[in-house]
Amino acid sequence: MTEPIIRMSSVSKHFGSKTVLDRLDWEVNAGQVIGLLGRNGAGKSTLMECLLGLRETDLGSITIFGEETGSLSEAARARIGYVPQSAELFEWMTPVQMLDYFKALYPRWNEDKVRALLQRWGFDTLMRERAIGKLSGGEKQRLSIIRALGHEPDLLVLDEPVSALDPVGRREFLRELVDGVIERGTTVLFSTHILSDLERVALDVAFLKDGRIALQGELDTLLEGARRTTGQPLSLEDLFIEVTQ
Repeated sequence: MTEPIIRMSSVSKHFGSKTVLDRLDWEVNAGQVIGLLGRNGAGKSTLMECLLGLRETDLGSITIFGEETGSLSEAARARIGYVPQSAELFEWMTPVQMLDYFKALYPRWNEDKVRALLQRWGFDTLMRERAIGKLSGGEKQRLSIIRALGHEPDLLVLDEPVSALDPVGRREFLRELVDGVIERGTTVLFSTHILSDLERVALDVAFLKDGRIALQGELDTLLEGARRTTGQPLSLEDLFIEVTQ
């Protein structure tokens, strides 16, 4: 049996007296595209930050590509792409300078893809030479996505990646995600509160509730099971309310 790309075992995380992750067990296999759902404050961002080693856990163990996240090798890190909820960029650099910086860090950097995304997503010559700190929120988010896709990661972790994008930007991103990432067999973990976007890209969904994964499975299978149980068709929104309330 193939080793899971991600394995979280009995992971707990507390903020003071508040338990955010409670002995959480979770596995993600190669090639899965999972939409992570949960109510506001359920801990989705915390889960992703712990997963990537950006935040320490209180208990439990986490591995990615079979390595402990606290001591990931450079080779393993080079296989991961991450888009945080708020774009974290070098504000004093220009987009060109920042992308050149990351290009030097990754052995597998697709310059043609980066150039094409910059062009398609509205980064003209003038914008490419403007300080990142002077870009709009949506422009920063698009640049953060380009940075995460530039090295063609084997694992892509997306935390509300379209929160700052307008409807056109969201559509362009989802098209790129499907055509340029998912079809390549990339493992994707995708958190969003826009359920219609998730339905377009996720094959599986996982619901985070009370610090644990309350339900996970293929989206179509879960909806069909809910229909048989209730005797009527349910939407993803209906299922979300039922599982997380």
